[in-house]
Amino acid sequence: MTPLAVADPGGLIQSVDWVAIAPPLIAALAALAVLVADLFLPEARKRLLGWLSAAGLLAALAALLPLVLGDTRSTFCFTSGGCSYTADHFALAFQLLALGGALLTALLSLHTVEDEKLPGGEYWFLLLSSACGAALLPAARDLATLVIALEVATLPAFALVALRRDGRGAESALKFFLSSVTATAVMLLGVSFVYAAAGTIQLQGIADGLAHAPAQLKPLAEAGAVLTLVGFAFKTAAVPFHFWVPDTYVGAPLPVAGYLSVVGKAVGLAGLALVTTLAFRPYGHTWGLVLAVLAALTMTVGNAAALRQRADTPYGAVRLLAWSSVGQAGYLLVPLAAAGYAGSAEPLGATVAYALIYGLVNLGAFGVVALVGGSGRLESFRGLAGRNRWAAFALAFFLLCLAGLPPGVVGLFGKVVVFRSAVDAGLGWLAVVMAVNVVIALAYYLKWTALLFAPSTEQVVASRRVPASLATALGLAASGAVVLSVAPQLVLQVVSGSLF
Repeated sequence: MTPLAVADPGGLIQSVDWVAIAPPLIAALAALAVLVADLFLPEARKRLLGWLSAAGLLAALAALLPLVLGDTRSTFCFTSGGCSYTADHFALAFQLLALGGALLTALLSLHTVEDEKLPGGEYWFLLLSSACGAALLPAARDLATLVIALEVATLPAFALVALRRDGRGAESALKFFLSSVTATAVMLLGVSFVYAAAGTIQLQGIADGLAHAPAQLKPLAEAGAVLTLVGFAFKTAAVPFHFWVPDTYVGAPLPVAGYLSVVGKAVGLAGLALVTTLAFRPYGHTWGLVLAVLAALTMTVGNAAALRQRADTPYGAVRLLAWSSVGQAGYLLVPLAAAGYAGSAEPLGATVAYALIYGLVNLGAFGVVALVGGSGRLESFRGLAGRNRWAAFALAFFLLCLAGLPPGVVGLFGKVVVFRSAVDAGLGWLAVVMAVNVVIALAYYLKWTALLFAPSTEQVVASRRVPASLATALGLAASGAVVLSVAPQLVLQVVSGSLF
């Protein structure tokens, strides 16, 4: 009888911590349930698939509660040490953002799927699949799981963009697909370089391997680190990897554009944070400087382009939100750069807190744009307060939160903690660039807000009935933003806690 190759084969079998993996697992099971239900439901009852998807995402969010109240849990661990999946504070915060953003997107989509006659079964399956990958990625602790989660989150997004049947969807999806595939290929090349230099795919192990790598392998490791960062920078829409954003958002269904601006960005940020602070820790000052330059370029280009949007341009509102999301990505990168200079993960709390705030109000803004409909011109929002005062007040509040002005106090606090992270890390020049960009952004946010209450030359007509799902999504986003403005400590306490 041939002896086994391992001394203790039973040690290779481990129990799975189902509670730890419940959030992404429930989203995946909901996706399969929707796919099967679509085969049997008659056409007249396909709308139920949307509510089933929303219920699945709500259940996935509920699965976070025992993890938040308990200690850090890990599963899929190696006998040599380290685990592939860890549900720590960092993972839970980004899972809340991913699943919460997907739930708001689902509520916004119920009306859109019906109005634009999108294929319901395919739409909900793709949305849930992408949400599953987005929830899996922040808990990944090795490069293989990280890359797989990134692709599970991204690949369904291509199809979601293409589901729009007016010609723009296919073109936008093609641009998104080609640029994303290129970035992924570059990232995989970088991952292979890092593995060759470090000898492991575990993030903590990579840091140890790079710190003790032979001198002749250091150029290979540094090149691999840079190439790996490119892939995640693309998902974050950082300049110069942002060129796909405006056309993709315009061509996609509006809820999908909102989803990409929040959940898609969260995926890239989580990946960047993990590979930099955990895997590439020995090169902190190098990637810290790279991310600082990327942050400065991203916020400047995004805000300058948003400032140039004209009120009479078709789809100008979506384009302005697209460029605004690029500018906001620059702010989100600032604490990541600060983490490199500080040599610790402590500044990442500012990114997590700001991402949660941004995700809530940005999806709310996309919801109001979906409610107004039409050509999407900024001019079509003139006098919105006279046609639908609650929608106008909600959009004004969301825009003020994004600008960081009262009464959107939570947006102001979010910018302050990001600004402070740069100052504390000694990045004074980056703090100055951020301050200048915040002032630039005020111009287009306030201009759009003023349009909402400007006198309209058109006759005021009664506003159409707001669909219940859309009203629910806007109500949740607005209520959440108001609560956080009254009690910002609910989200800002993330800044002071330990994430890993």
